[in-house]
Amino acid sequence: MIHHIELYVSNLKNSIEFWGWLLEELGYSVYQKWEKGQSWKHGETYIVFVQTEERFLDIPYHRCRVGLNHLAFHARSREHVDEMTAKLEEMKVKILYKDKHPFAGGPQHFAVYFEDPDRIKVELVAPGSGGENK
Repeated sequence: MIHHIELYVSNLKNSIEFWGWLLEELGYSVYQKWEKGQSWKHGETYIVFVQTEERFLDIPYHRCRVGLNHLAFHARSREHVDEMTAKLEEMKVKILYKDKHPFAGGPQHFAVYFEDPDRIKVELVAPGSGGENK
C-alpha cells in the first residue's frame, strides 16, 4: 500500500483546479492546505501537489524521461470511465490514444488516458481490466 505520492507542479493553482475535481470525483477529500501546496486523501493514502520553485522550472516534465510515467486510478465501472471521459472532454482535457479508446491498453483493458496541466499522464481503469502496455 502506498502511503503518499508527492508531485511538484509548475502552476499550483491550475493543478489544484484539475486534480481537485478529479480526485474528489474518485472519492478523495482535501487533506492538507498550505501556501505552496495541497493534498487529497482516500483511506490511508494521500496525494500531495507542491509548487515547484522558479529556479527548477527551466526543464519541463516529460513522462518519457527518467521518473514517473503515469498515475493510474481505479474507476467504479466501465460506465464510470465513460462518464469521466465525457466530463474530461467537456473540460477540454486532452484524451490520449483516442483512436484506440477505451481499449488503448489492450482488448481486456477498459480505460481512459489523459494529461494533467503539466502533461503528466493519468489513467482511469475499469474493474476487471488487465495489465497495460502504454
